[in-house]
Amino acid sequence: MRASQYFIPTLKEAPAEAEVPSHIYLIRGGFIRQLAAGLYEYLPLGFRVLKKIENIVRKHMDDAGALEVLLPILAPAELWQETGRWDVYGKELFRVEDRKGRFFALGPTHEETITDLVRKNIRSYKDLPKNFYQIQTKFRDEARPRYGLIRGREFIMKDAYSFDISEEMAVKSYEIMKEAYKKIFDELGLDYLMVEADVGAIGGKYSHEFVVKVPNGEAHIVFCDDCGYAANVEAAKYEFEVDKLPPEDEKPLEKVHTPGVSSVEDVSRFLDIDQKKIVKTLVYILDDGTSVAVLIRGDRELNETKLINYFKALDCHLASSEELKDLGIVEGFVGPIGIDIPVYADISVKDLHNFVVGANEEDYHYINVNIPRDFKPVDFVDFSTAREGDPCPVCKKPLKETTGLEVGHIFLLGTKYSEALKAYFVDKDGREKPIVMGCYGIGVSRLIAAAVEQSHDNNGIIWPESIAPFKLHILALNIKDNQIKTVAEDIYTKAKEKGIEVLFDDRDISPGAKFKDADLIGIPYRIVVGRGVKNGKVEIQVRKSGEKEEIDIDNVSLILDRINNGV
Repeated sequence: MRASQYFIPTLKEAPAEAEVPSHIYLIRGGFIRQLAAGLYEYLPLGFRVLKKIENIVRKHMDDAGALEVLLPILAPAELWQETGRWDVYGKELFRVEDRKGRFFALGPTHEETITDLVRKNIRSYKDLPKNFYQIQTKFRDEARPRYGLIRGREFIMKDAYSFDISEEMAVKSYEIMKEAYKKIFDELGLDYLMVEADVGAIGGKYSHEFVVKVPNGEAHIVFCDDCGYAANVEAAKYEFEVDKLPPEDEKPLEKVHTPGVSSVEDVSRFLDIDQKKIVKTLVYILDDGTSVAVLIRGDRELNETKLINYFKALDCHLASSEELKDLGIVEGFVGPIGIDIPVYADISVKDLHNFVVGANEEDYHYINVNIPRDFKPVDFVDFSTAREGDPCPVCKKPLKETTGLEVGHIFLLGTKYSEALKAYFVDKDGREKPIVMGCYGIGVSRLIAAAVEQSHDNNGIIWPESIAPFKLHILALNIKDNQIKTVAEDIYTKAKEKGIEVLFDDRDISPGAKFKDADLIGIPYRIVVGRGVKNGKVEIQVRKSGEKEEIDIDNVSLILDRINNGV
C-alpha cells in the first residue's frame, strides 16, 4: 500500500480529552476519530488492526468448536422482561421505541436473544452440547465514556454462549473456553492475568476475568506470585483468620468526650489507639430504600460490590447528611449501639475486643466495645476490599496488587437464563430439564487499546506483529531522488511478491516527518532508503528494540524472508 494513496491523518498534538497512551496515540496515529462521546470511527489503519484481532479470536473460537452466528442488535423488550433484566440492567441499557410504540433494547450483551434462539430450536439432549458465538457491535449508555476505546458507548465484542445437559458438562465447556482464551491472548502478544471475578449484572455461579496489566487500568487486581492465585478486588476473599488481633479480656464500656474528632485518623491520634481497634459504622441506602449499617475495621475499606451482592441489590449509596438526619443518626459519630436500623459487620470486626465506635452523640465515642455484650450484628460478612500485603487465601503468602484492563470475561451461568426463558431439553429418560449455560465475552475493540497501553514508548505505538496494520514500513527519504525512488520501488515490489503486508511511504515530505509518522504508527519492521543507496546500502530498523543495521541492497531479499518469518 502506498502512503500517498492511503488515508493516515496523523496529528502532531493529541486532543485535550485524550489522557491515556492508547487514546493519545490511536488518535494521533490516524487509527480512530471521535464522532461523539464514546463513539469512534475506525480509519483504515485502525480497521486493519481490528480485523486482525477479530481473525485471531475467530480462529481459536472455531478451533474450540464454537459456531459463529450473527444475532440482531435490537431485542424486544418483552424478551428482557422475561429474565427481569429490563429493569435490573439499569441506565446503561439503551432503550428505543419504534413507530408502533413497541420498546427494544440495543444489545449490550445477548443472553436473552441467544437463549430464545435455542429454546425454539433445541429440544433433545441429542442436540447438545452447543456453543454459539458472534463478533458484533454492542451498546451501553455509559455515564462517563472515557479513555477512547477503553470505555465507549458503542464497541465491538465477541460474545459466546454454551448450552449443556448438566453442570458437569457445562464446566467442561467452560474449561474449553478458558483454554481458548489463553491461546487468543497469547497469540495477541499480551501480558495478562486470569483472575477470579464478580459475576455482576450477567449473573451466574462463578466467573473469571482476563486482565491485561497496565498502569492506567480500571480493574484492581490482587495476585500471589507463589501459588498463582489472582482475583479482582471485588471478588478477592479477605483472609481474616490470618489478620485478626489477639484476644483480650473485656473492659467496661465507657463513653468518652471526643470534641470535633470524627475520622478514623483523628480518633486514632486523639485516643492514642491503633486504627485496627477503631470500627467504622457506614450507613448505606439500598436501591429499594432499605437502610443498613455496616461495620468495618478502621484500617480496612468496604467493597460496595460485595455489599450489593450480599443484599442482592441493584445499587446502593452512602447515606447523605439529610438521610442520616431522617434516621436520627448523628453524622461523624455513627455507631452500632442503640441504632434503629439493622447492623451487619465485616469479618474484620469478628473477635475484635475493646474497640472504639461512634456513640451516636455529637463529640462522643464509646471505648471498650465488645460483641455480643454491647450489641449483636445480624451477620458477619466479607465486605472488605482486598489489598496488597493481605494474606493469600490459598497459600497465606502476601498478595501483590496491580491495575489492569479487563479484556475478557467468562461466566458459568447455570440455569439462570434457561429457567427464566423456559429453555428446556428432554433427557434420555424423557424428563424435561433446563439447559445449563455459560457465556464468554471478549472486548475486541478494547483489545486495540490494551495492546497500545502495554506496548508503546514516548514516540508512539509498538504493535505486536500479530495485529500490526502492516508488517513492513518502507521509507523513501527523498522520493524526488531517482536512485532512492528506484531502489524503494524495487524493495516494495519484492515485499509484495513475498506476501508481506507493506506500507510504502512514497510521500513528498521531509525525512523528519516520515520518521515521526513511522514511530507514531509503530509498524514492526522498517527499511529506510536514503543517501546510503549511493554506497549500495539501505537500513533495516526494528521498532520494538530500536535495533538498526545497514545492509547491502543485494541482500534485501534475504532480509525480506527474515521479516516474513518474524525474525
